[in-house]
Amino acid sequence: MTDKALRLGTRRSKLAMAQSGQVAEAVRRVTGRPVELVEITTYGDVSREALAQIGGTGVFVTALRDALARGEVDFAVHSLKDLPTAQPAELALAAVPVREDPRDVIVARDALKFTDLPRGARIGTGSPRRMAQLNAYARAHALDIETVAIRGNVDTRIRYVRDGELDAVVLAAAGLNRIGRIDEVTDFLSVDTVLPAPGQGALAIECAADNADLIAALGELDDPFTRVAVTAERSLLAALEVGCSAPVGALADLLTDGQIVKEMRLRGVVGTTDGTRTVQLSTTGSVPQTHEQAMALGRELATEMLAQGAAGLMGERAQ
Repeated sequence: MTDKALRLGTRRSKLAMAQSGQVAEAVRRVTGRPVELVEITTYGDVSREALAQIGGTGVFVTALRDALARGEVDFAVHSLKDLPTAQPAELALAAVPVREDPRDVIVARDALKFTDLPRGARIGTGSPRRMAQLNAYARAHALDIETVAIRGNVDTRIRYVRDGELDAVVLAAAGLNRIGRIDEVTDFLSVDTVLPAPGQGALAIECAADNADLIAALGELDDPFTRVAVTAERSLLAALEVGCSAPVGALADLLTDGQIVKEMRLRGVVGTTDGTRTVQLSTTGSVPQTHEQAMALGRELATEMLAQGAAGLMGERAQ
């Protein structure tokens, strides 16, 4: 029985297949068992509506979770930023592997940097979070840009630039790294300019909560620092009571002294998509040692942001 193939549920996109393939190889190494990819189409893959319009939360996840619940796959790999913040009792978040680069990047015409784009430059993104922060930065630095809502996979988005429809598009560094296209980036956006989505760059590996053996095996891939960081970020998002398509950025990073980890800093931002109003705060403290401590860090910063008026900047708050 131990050599029976494990079935890994994955979305069909090029990026999802690449990151699931990397996880499959890691699982083969730790379990000694073959792993087969089971391709699953999600609502987010087939809908052409803007993510903000179809709710954002869970649209890339639900079909994979349904397949887990039905026993059609043994475990599933998600981009962690796509996961709803509430974890279903029947599923275990068995592993959060070491995080990729969490930054956003620009792919622009003529190899331009963000700050070198011409006046009136059209920048494509499907993310209200990116729109809010790019527009806020542009206002603060007297740049003249127009953010344009787009959908589609990496190829589609970069083609808008190649075909001259847009001057630049914003993508996640992690995704381009995973599909071997990081050399197309023309500018890495500092997290001081654009805070990433909560959990950006991290993967989530889920399986049935009652499969103790598989949870233990997959747990070999877990990175404790990544897990507490993304737990704090997602706790902030949950406490703001908004979904993953809301204009909220968050990043928890570790502050080190040489090789020694000293503290964790959590930063959060929320803003109107036109960039006219933002609330950005941070907090620094001891590195959380438990899930609950990481959750508390996120909740505390969210409470401060709400006190500064964050709720009024996010449009409809999720119910």
